[in-house]
Amino acid sequence: MYSLDNTYSYDDLVQWYEKIIKNYSLDIKPKLVCELKIDGLAISLTYKNSVFTTGVTRGDGFVGEDITQNLKTIKTIPDKIVSDIQELEVRGEIFMPKTSFEKLNQKQLENGGKLFANPRNAASGSLRQLDANITAQRDLAMFSYYGRLDSKEYDIKSHSQMLDFLKKEGFNVNPNYKVCSNIEEAVEYCKYWDKERQNLDYATDGVVIKIDSFDLQSEIGYTSRAPKWATAFKFPPEEVSTIVKNIEVNVGRSGAVTPVAVLEPVYVSGSTVQRATLHNFDEVKRLGINIGDRVLIKKAAEIIPKVICVTEHSTGTPVPFVAPETCPSCGTKLVPVEGEVNLYCPNHLGCPEQVKARLEYWVSKDCMDIDGLGDNIVAQLVDKKLVETPADLYKLSTNDFMQLDLIAEKSAQNLYNVIQNSKHPTLARFINALGIRHVGKETSELLAQKFGTFENLKHSTFEQILEIDGIGDKIALSILDFFSNSFNNEVLNKLEMYGVVPQEMSQTDTTTLFSGMTFVITGTLSDTRDKFEKIIKQNGGKTSSSVSKKTSYVLAGENPGSKYTKAEALGVKIINETQFNAMLEK
Repeated sequence: MYSLDNTYSYDDLVQWYEKIIKNYSLDIKPKLVCELKIDGLAISLTYKNSVFTTGVTRGDGFVGEDITQNLKTIKTIPDKIVSDIQELEVRGEIFMPKTSFEKLNQKQLENGGKLFANPRNAASGSLRQLDANITAQRDLAMFSYYGRLDSKEYDIKSHSQMLDFLKKEGFNVNPNYKVCSNIEEAVEYCKYWDKERQNLDYATDGVVIKIDSFDLQSEIGYTSRAPKWATAFKFPPEEVSTIVKNIEVNVGRSGAVTPVAVLEPVYVSGSTVQRATLHNFDEVKRLGINIGDRVLIKKAAEIIPKVICVTEHSTGTPVPFVAPETCPSCGTKLVPVEGEVNLYCPNHLGCPEQVKARLEYWVSKDCMDIDGLGDNIVAQLVDKKLVETPADLYKLSTNDFMQLDLIAEKSAQNLYNVIQNSKHPTLARFINALGIRHVGKETSELLAQKFGTFENLKHSTFEQILEIDGIGDKIALSILDFFSNSFNNEVLNKLEMYGVVPQEMSQTDTTTLFSGMTFVITGTLSDTRDKFEKIIKQNGGKTSSSVSKKTSYVLAGENPGSKYTKAEALGVKIINETQFNAMLEK
């Protein structure tokens, strides 16, 4: 399940549309479908012989969590569809209506329970309950926005036709979608809902704009992370005024020391905000911010609160913020790093806050995904000196967890189980969890695809790493530095000793058959375009979205479109799927 690229201005939205028209030499402006972007959780449902059988979260886009029993409690997910269909996949967004959210928090308040920050968090917490009866009480709903059929009996040629089909089959499709003839209509749709969204009973943070035609979607294709035929227009972030009560300093997992504004609590874009990043000490000077000042804040990308500007200085004697000279966690003298604006604590191994931050990253959703091991538990484990490295997590017993505050025997057993169950992550997750400098989620996936096993990556050379498109000298050197560090290798050895072994990537039939060749894929083939791109890359080739004189082959399926015509004009060799398979067999 792919992510979506974002646009933040109407000009960017127009440029995205015009780029598609130009790149694919379109004579007629393609129709678009505009849908409200629901602030919820993406899920995938599978129906076999018309019956709902499996439902999973999006997870990392490749592996999700099976929450079938909880999803069966949601009224807007049909147990059985209308037509007789052998297999159907439906994707959608789970959300909690605002009115239901208010009722839930009122009930939590009456029972002395923890209040949820926003409807999205409430929906997420409700979906991941171990008891489906609790989920059933939370009044969740789903809007469906995608369907895929194995059967070719249904002549569905566009996204809007698919939405109509899903409605007919009993799925809840957002009624506010619109088919637009051009980008101007799409812009007007976005402007309208930017003002009207407050009147809806669900949270929306933007509009998803998609090319309507499936054939054109197929021709345009995907990047490694998102479809090029769709984009998400994000509504301008809400800006709110509040007072700076204090400025504190945080220490991150890399040792970077960051100033953070402590604010009078204020409601912004769906949740109460009490802290906002100030990025670095140069930014504090640029803003001219003092304790007691009134400031404007917003959520960057609708997620991270940040201070925009000072609107009014404190009427009393200003209390200026002075950058610390020593680490607030361990007292080590802070040092600058050439080419960066941050100050760093060099006590990488002994600084408690760095240790906590690295462990919080290790257990996070995009890394080892150890659900239930939150920041508070990590902090207690470090403070009680039960854990110093990720490897130490895997030698903990239930008795160790029972030493922590408010942890009873059952909770201790659950924490022990989730840690033990995390021992065989995907290779990409494991690489990401290591926290190698400059290596994030997407780079981890590229490294996993390239090397296949952790041992191959561990013993890779500078030149081998640089063979990966999108990875340069800086990242390659950082990876080599990580594996040459004796402390890192000691942690890796302990992880292996405790049975933490990442899964190997499938490297079937990997060859250099297509080495030096560039393929362009167009038209409808027997399987997804991703499948053929993967085969080409596994055999040493590259793929491109546009035809040029440097293109080696155009792999053409049914209804190939303008790329086929351009290949003919340039004299580029065109092959069909049968010829492509014959090349592989050789």
